[in-house]
Amino acid sequence: MSTWVVVLAGGVGSRFWPLSTPDRPKQLLPLVSGTPLLVDAVRRLRPLAEPERVLILTNAGLRPAVRALLPEVPAENIIAEPRAGGTAAALAWGSQEITRRDGPDAVMISVHADWAVGDPDRFVATLRDAAMTAATFKSLVTVGVVPTRPDPGFGYIEPGETIAPGVRRVSRFVEKPGRDRADEMIKKGYLWNSGSFVWRVGDFLDDVRRLTPEVAPALHAHANDIDGFFRDVTPISVDVGVLERSDRVLVMPGAFGWDDVGTWGALRRVRARDGAGNAASGTTYAVEARDNVVHSEGATVVLYGVDDLVVVVEHGMVLVTTVDRSSDLKGLIDRLPGAVVTRS
Repeated sequence: MSTWVVVLAGGVGSRFWPLSTPDRPKQLLPLVSGTPLLVDAVRRLRPLAEPERVLILTNAGLRPAVRALLPEVPAENIIAEPRAGGTAAALAWGSQEITRRDGPDAVMISVHADWAVGDPDRFVATLRDAAMTAATFKSLVTVGVVPTRPDPGFGYIEPGETIAPGVRRVSRFVEKPGRDRADEMIKKGYLWNSGSFVWRVGDFLDDVRRLTPEVAPALHAHANDIDGFFRDVTPISVDVGVLERSDRVLVMPGAFGWDDVGTWGALRRVRARDGAGNAASGTTYAVEARDNVVHSEGATVVLYGVDDLVVVVEHGMVLVTTVDRSSDLKGLIDRLPGAVVTRS
C-alpha cells in the first residue's frame, strides 16, 4: 500500500493575535513545543511517509517560509494555493496531484498543521489502521477522537452500523453544538470530528466528481492549472461538500491526547504547566496566580493574585484578556484601529 501524507497549513490564525500575522501565522509558530506547529506535524507523521511522499498545502504567500522550515520536503511538494478555496478544493487538488504521481490506489492521510498530540505513537498506529481500512473497504475514513470534555468548539460524529471491529459507518455529522447538547452526545457515544481523513485518492476524487458541484467542474476544466482551478471553485469544506453527501464514510475512534490549538486558551491544555496550572512560555513569575496562559517574547511577566488570564507580550505589544474571551479575538480585532492591529 502506497501511503502519502497531506498537511493542511493555510490560514492566518487571527485568534493568536498579536503573535500570529499574515506573514507568520500560527502554524509557523512554536506554540506547543520549541518548534513550529507545522514542523511538529510533519515530524510526527514521519513513520507513515518519507518526505518525498508528504504534500504541504499552504497559502501562496507562505511558501518561502514553509520551504525554509521543512528543507527535507521537496520543493514541488509544497503546494501554494493562489486563493482560499475551502478544504474540499484543497484536498481534491492534493488527491489529483497524488494520482498523477502514484495512481488512484495510493492512500492519502490528511491532517491539519495546528494540532497537539499527546501520544504520537498511538496517533501513528491509529492512522495506519485507518489507511488499511480505507484500502480494504474502498471507503472514506475519518478518525473520530474520543472526547475528554463537552467542548462546544468542535464538531461531532455519530457512529452508526458496525462494519468491522473498531470500524463503523458515520450516521451523521453535527457542527459545533452547545455545551449541554455536547454533553448529551458524549454520553451517547459521539466522537469529536478531528478533521483527520484517510482514503484512496481515486475513491475520494470519484465522490468529488459525483457529489461536489462546487469543485468538480473546476477539477475537470483545470486539471493542470492550479490558478484556474482555485479561481473557479466555490469554497466549501470537505465535511459539507463531500463527507455529508457520501454513503461510504466510515469512522474509527482515536484516543491519543489530541487537541486543536485554536485559541490562546487552548494552550492551557497542551503546554506544560506549573504546580498552579499556569502555562507559560518566556520568563514568567507567578505568585498566588493560577491557571493563566503567558506567552512572552523578550520581556519578563509577573503575575500576582490573578487567575484565568491570557497575557501575550510580543515586540512592544501587550494583550491581556481572559481564557474564556481569548476565543473571540476576531471580534476584538474588528473594533481596534488598523494601526494597532498591524503594528506587530
